[in-house]
Amino acid sequence: MEAIYALAIGVLTGSGVWLLLRPRTFQVIVGLSLLSYAVNLFIFGMGRLLIGGAPIIETLSKADPALYDDPVPQALVLTAIVIGFATTALFLVVLLASRGLTGNDHVDGNGPEA
Repeated sequence: MEAIYALAIGVLTGSGVWLLLRPRTFQVIVGLSLLSYAVNLFIFGMGRLLIGGAPIIETLSKADPALYDDPVPQALVLTAIVIGFATTALFLVVLLASRGLTGNDHVDGNGPEA
């Protein structure tokens, strides 16, 4: 499971970097989104990948930290997802304003060479 998880993070990171290097603004925004998903998965994976573990410590039995998931990375990822949506919305507004002002969606504002 760890290998598939690491492969998914690697594919998201590679695709995000490739899209960041593209000249069009929409591709840059999608690349930033993919990179943020990769970082979120990485942070989530740092909390330990445990299938069937209880997220909350039971008070009736003796607590064994090896049996429980760490809730801090989950809270961090949820916060990062909310901030990521807001940032993506802001980028889309800037993209639409830039396209309206310049007439094209290239990152540097110059159209393609004819």
